[in-house]
Formats: sequence, C-alpha cells, structure tokens
Amino acid sequence: MRAAEDRTSVVAGLLLAAGGGRRLGGRPKALLTHRGRPLVEHAVGVLRAAGCEVVHVVLGASAELVRERAELPGCVLVDNPEWAEGMGSSLRAGLGSLAADPRGVDAALVLLVDQPGIGAEAVARVRAAYDSRDALAAASYDGVRGHPVLFGAGHWAGIAEAAVGDRGARDYLAAHRDAITPVDCSDVAEPYDIDTEADLSHLE
Repeated sequence: MRAAEDRTSVVAGLLLAAGGGRRLGGRPKALLTHRGRPLVEHAVGVLRAAGCEVVHVVLGASAELVRERAELPGCVLVDNPEWAEGMGSSLRAGLGSLAADPRGVDAALVLLVDQPGIGAEAVARVRAAYDSRDALAAASYDGVRGHPVLFGAGHWAGIAEAAVGDRGARDYLAAHRDAITPVDCSDVAEPYDIDTEADLSHLE
C-alpha cells in the first residue's frame, strides 16, 4: 500500500483571529484577556485539546502585537492584510495556508477566536465527524448551525470562491445544506460571540 493511502488523515485546526473589534473600541479580539492570557492562546488550546496537532492561525488587526504578546508555539501564523474586508478574506487566507502545508491536510476544523464558550468537547465532537476529504460537518445549537465547522479538502476551492465580505462560508454551506452532518453541541457549549462591551462579561 502506498504511503499516501496508509497515512493517518490530518484534520487541522483553523483559527480565525483577525478581527479588529470595531465595536470594542478597536481592541483586537485575539488579545482580549481570558483566564489571564490572550484569547487567541485560549482558542489554540481548545483546538489542541480536541486533537488538532496541526493548527493554523489567521491574524489581521495588530498582527505584530499578537505575535509579540501571545505564545503560540507550533502554530502556523498566517497574516491576512485584507482582514478589514471581513471574515471571507481570513477564511480564504487560512484555507490557502492549509493547502500549502507539507503535512498534507485533509480537512479544516474552523473555530472563531471570539467564541470562548465553545470548548474542546464540542470541537472534538465535530472533528469526529470527519470521514473523507469530502466531509462537511457543523456544530448545532438547538437546531441552529454554528461553529466549529469542518470542511474536507475537497470543498476548499468552492468555499474560497464563495467566501466574500463577512459571510465566510455561509453561502457555500447554504448551497450544500443536504451534505452537512449536523453535530449537536447544545449540551456542552455556548456559541455566544464577544462583539460588544457588554459581551466582555463572558470573559474570565
């Protein structure tokens, strides 16, 4: 059997952490403090604990400051100079980086930096839905699709083409709704976002 057929599939963590926190007074979300450390470190730890040995982190707002302050050993850091265009540009940058990873990544498990209520248990559940490079899966909260989402590499080109503005993969997923495996995470996670000053109360 050829090595390419025999090897273990690689499901990589893809953390989107480029947001500038416009409604938070321009504070980069990656550097918000949670449990004593930058939020980006917490999110990477969640991906690692869920079994992702390969982790790519897309940075945008204050990228150099994030590199200085956050400890992200072993992560591939991806700069997205077009981060202000919205999540779509970060998703394209991240998928491009994963496609070039020499370890041969078979799927991307996408997590957003500003959702600390989603922990390793939920991420691991979605990761376990991987069965091929054509896999599509997403966490579900009381029947509503959310993050993390899993994209088999067979979908990356289509997702990148459809990822514009702040919509990310929304249009692509809507067009492939019947192919998505929903993974209920309602009992182990809360999918709130840290978007406004009021949301900062969720941070510990």
